[in-house]
Amino acid sequence: MRDWDQFLEQTPWFLQPGDEAVVGAEQPWSRAAVEGLPQLTGLLSSATVTAVSISGTAYELLAWGPPGDRRGWLGYPPLDADVDVHPTHRSFWHVSGGLVERFGEPATWWMNQDEILTPTVAQTSVADVLADYSWLWEDDGLTLPIQPNEYYAVAVEANGNLTLAHRRTGELLLFAPDHAFTGATPLTGCPPYSLLTFDQLPDLAAWIEDCAAGWRYA
Repeated sequence: MRDWDQFLEQTPWFLQPGDEAVVGAEQPWSRAAVEGLPQLTGLLSSATVTAVSISGTAYELLAWGPPGDRRGWLGYPPLDADVDVHPTHRSFWHVSGGLVERFGEPATWWMNQDEILTPTVAQTSVADVLADYSWLWEDDGLTLPIQPNEYYAVAVEANGNLTLAHRRTGELLLFAPDHAFTGATPLTGCPPYSLLTFDQLPDLAAWIEDCAAGWRYA
């Protein structure tokens, strides 16, 4: 069974009525290593790539693993979007434009996310989102301890939780008013269920590497 067929079997909701999919041949990965991201580079180097056009929008399906137990993600081809992102994110875009769906997904911080590392997510107004939730801090007599415009979103969960990265330092934060997470701790000066730090993942590169390692087959 083709990777594309396995993807559709596991994500039957992805194609909508009226969508037209044109699927290319499966090809081995042939792009350069991503500087500073060895786990991601190792994962991608083992990928099979299928070019897919869905109603005129270009995607790529990347997949790994034995024939009967494939896993992978659908995302955009490499791009160079005019968006102010951290250099690690820019390097990621040299090989992939970000993820919009997954199949055979292992448990990582990327699980349950609607989009990951895409230009659309990166253009989310973090300032507007945090302004809508300003009561979280005001109710506890606190003030927001970060400058929202210094951060941008690198992932958005279906329930609206956002993973944020600092545009210059890559510092990683999780805005999670809708869920209690293990492995994350409220940022100093923040109430529970607001801005959190990742206990083991200080920055964007660590987050990408940790998730990429989780996607690799042993």
